[in-house]
Amino acid sequence: MTTKEEPQQNDEPAMTNEHPVVRNRSRVREGLPFPLGATWDGLGVNFALFSANATKVELCLFDADGENEVERIELPEYTDEVWHGYLPDARPGQLYGYRVYGPYAPEEGHRFNPNKLLLDPYARQIVGELIWDEALFGYTIGHPDEDLSFDERDSAPFMPRCRVVDPAYTWGRSQRIQMPWDHTVLYETHVRGYTMRHPAVPEELRGTFAGLMVNEVIDHIRSLGVSSVELMPIHAFVQDQHLLEKGLRNYWGYNTLGFFAPHSSYLSGESINEFKEMVARFHAADLEVILDVVYNHTAEGNELGPTLSLKGIDNATYYRLMPDNLRYYIDDTGTGNTVNFSHSRVLQMVTDSLRYWATEMRVDGFRFDLATILGREPHGFDEGGGFLDSCRQDPILSQVKLIAEPWDCGPGGYQVGGFPPGWAEWNDRYRDTTRAFWRGDEGQLAELATRLMASADFFDRRGRRPFASVNFVTAHDGYTLYDLVSYDDKHNEENGEDNNDGHDDNLSWNHGVEGPTDDPDIRTLRLRQIRNFFATLMFSQGTPMMLAGDEMLRTQNGNNNAYCQDNEISWLDWNLSGDAHAMIDYVRHVIALRHRYPILRRARFLSGDYNADLGLKEVTWLTPDGDEMNVERWEDPEARSLGVLLDGRARPSGIRRHGADVTLLLLLNANPEAVTFQLPEVPRGSGWMCRLDTASSLEETVCRRAFGDGHRLMAHSLALLELVQDNASP
Repeated sequence: MTTKEEPQQNDEPAMTNEHPVVRNRSRVREGLPFPLGATWDGLGVNFALFSANATKVELCLFDADGENEVERIELPEYTDEVWHGYLPDARPGQLYGYRVYGPYAPEEGHRFNPNKLLLDPYARQIVGELIWDEALFGYTIGHPDEDLSFDERDSAPFMPRCRVVDPAYTWGRSQRIQMPWDHTVLYETHVRGYTMRHPAVPEELRGTFAGLMVNEVIDHIRSLGVSSVELMPIHAFVQDQHLLEKGLRNYWGYNTLGFFAPHSSYLSGESINEFKEMVARFHAADLEVILDVVYNHTAEGNELGPTLSLKGIDNATYYRLMPDNLRYYIDDTGTGNTVNFSHSRVLQMVTDSLRYWATEMRVDGFRFDLATILGREPHGFDEGGGFLDSCRQDPILSQVKLIAEPWDCGPGGYQVGGFPPGWAEWNDRYRDTTRAFWRGDEGQLAELATRLMASADFFDRRGRRPFASVNFVTAHDGYTLYDLVSYDDKHNEENGEDNNDGHDDNLSWNHGVEGPTDDPDIRTLRLRQIRNFFATLMFSQGTPMMLAGDEMLRTQNGNNNAYCQDNEISWLDWNLSGDAHAMIDYVRHVIALRHRYPILRRARFLSGDYNADLGLKEVTWLTPDGDEMNVERWEDPEARSLGVLLDGRARPSGIRRHGADVTLLLLLNANPEAVTFQLPEVPRGSGWMCRLDTASSLEETVCRRAFGDGHRLMAHSLALLELVQDNASP
């Protein structure tokens, strides 16, 4: 055993390879400390690795199949805390890893162990699977001193390898889309789950980037009218040991192993250019690519986790450690460790990664998992923290879409509305309020009105715009939309945790029967509620995000935490029913209406102020009687119906814009019985045209109404009407 009092002095780690390792420094040159990682310059490869506390770094080179370590080279130079060397005869395709020497002193925050092969944090490609074995751990499992012990077994036989890549790729005319925020509709999906059961995708391409490139796949996405495909994590990630032992897998991918490398199993071949080609194909279809990225933690876990990369390179720098005992990790993520964004080199690694994906891979934006951690400094969350400031001033990152999941499980972790200008944020208050309203909960009208108007209470500050509120009803974490209206309780038994995982309070409603039913009335009501959710989402101010598969009534059989279900529970079923085809048509229609009417996606917050010159308000809230809402009505817990009059002619600037000057009337009824709305008389109009009614088919929706007529809304339904404007109006 080696402890703090007995620092590790083993300069020759134990080897298990059948072939002896050649140690050679004769051909290595000093190289450069920048850029970090393995960089091919056309003549050779420069290797550079940051470690502030290491005493020696060895580069391990492997043969073409990665089985044997053929050479081990000590990096000759140490400049500004970067170890570096240049190999003039190295080429793209070279497999490599590192062994890093230094003190093994967990109570001082150091966990160097050169017996462990380590992945380059800047590796552009990681090949091979991680095979779980006790040799992966820097300490001896089962030892009475736990992580204070020192393990001398070689981890190389069980580790993946890094691969040097050639960045060359012919992009042709492909460019980032740069879709304006007010035209953005996000579509969250999963590389593997989206294509595993698609009949047009060849079997060998299913579950890969190449599978997403198939014309029929792109055609479906584009036909919906969405603008941006948000891919769940595609960075290299680990299959968790405890899941594999239960016959499950880390399907979602929120356990990052490398911030620069695409996940190897998402490649149908050996080249990372497959990802670039996918991006180019999506751009050719006018679709943005947004990456869901996990920089808040890594797959190395806490003090009892494996040593795979950062932990063995410089644990005290890369992770936040308990200040009173550096042996232990601060866990603001709930995963065992937290990446230390307060250190300049860690900040550099993350921003370098983002710039790499935005420039070299040409993605259009990022959604940040547990993003509060990105702005967390030792004193707590700070919207002026180093990472957030870096993004704001960076000429590349400030021009791509940045979307925060604005919470974590640390102190003060809930930060909806707390991010700086330029950022958009997932708005869970929108999700919860919309679900509660359509379920028929009491006292939701005032809250609903605020959420429909882009949650100005959170976001209308410092010049932020309505797009900052990313509105959603469902996402990967939780029920699908079909399950939201089909289950009162979660059904996560397949996860192997006795149904104790996942959220218990989902604000869902099964409408009388738990799960599938043949009752035609319940089925009809469920479908209407799904239409209500889609229409509410697309007719709200802010940025809408929908979950892929909701448009085709995808179910997870009540599982609201399918993170470990890499199977039919999570994969989209493309064998569609008649109801699914009808819902797809409906979703296309409501998204088209959003694009048709700019008043539904205004670039600034709407107000209820009266424009005396025009005699109009931008927003007027109405009761079913046609009267303007008053305090008593807003506070009535039994009130479950609301009218919203949106007048695009009432802009303070007075500048007319074609297509923007329409007037719309949105009617919502969450009552268990029908409600008749008296249609208001509006200046410079001659009546109303119904454009959508969720209780009617699309063919039956369009109809003309006169001022003062009643529009009868069925129980649990929504309608959108457009003002028929007087042709003589200026």
